[in-house]
Amino acid sequence: MAAVGECSSSVPLKSVSFSHVEYPAGDFTGHLLAIASLGPVFILVGFVTLIVFKRELHTISFLGGLLVNEGVNWLLKNIIQEPRPCAELHPSVYSKYAMPSSHSQFMWFFSVYSFLFLYFRMHQTNNARFLDLLWRHVLSLCLLTVAFLVSYSRIYLLYHTWSQVLYGGVAGSIMAVVWFVFTQEILTPLFPRIAAWPLSEFFLIRDTSLIPNILWFEYTVTRAEARNRQRKLGTKLQ
Repeated sequence: MAAVGECSSSVPLKSVSFSHVEYPAGDFTGHLLAIASLGPVFILVGFVTLIVFKRELHTISFLGGLLVNEGVNWLLKNIIQEPRPCAELHPSVYSKYAMPSSHSQFMWFFSVYSFLFLYFRMHQTNNARFLDLLWRHVLSLCLLTVAFLVSYSRIYLLYHTWSQVLYGGVAGSIMAVVWFVFTQEILTPLFPRIAAWPLSEFFLIRDTSLIPNILWFEYTVTRAEARNRQRKLGTKLQ
């Protein structure tokens, strides 16, 4: 818990224009961290967009894990019922309980699950080179950095204590490992059957779990189809 003096602010609090995340007015660092704390919102919007355009079962499962993780966070908060350190500074916060931090739990779930996906689910190809591994290391480092920044922003902006953020990170990491194993061992073998359902075929839902590098696969297939159509069009014009 924060000390009594720590909750006082000499400057008025200002919220980010498109959210209710508040930071001390004129505090540039606080402004940047307030934007960083919106990471879960950006990620959810990205997931919805990706699902609408890709309609891939593993992406849907990933989003399902994030939602289950949020449900577990809500349950833990209502069981522990530890209040926020400076609730009077942020009266607009809808939840009065703060243990564990939902932002921290969300971001560490996303980061740890993505880390496991990069190194255990995304299979290496026979022509893997140094750069193929380098981008995975760089991306993993970026994921961990973003998770840390979002977690730290909740402490800096006095929404959570260190312990609330720490336990949120631990809970999110454990949930990520559990959901990854559940997806790998239980859901993935069922994906081909689910993709064959009439409803899945109607909504163009697909299973790409057996394709080692989906980006390279889509690139090569699209390029080959474009060249094939170009040749057919050239033949018709002759």
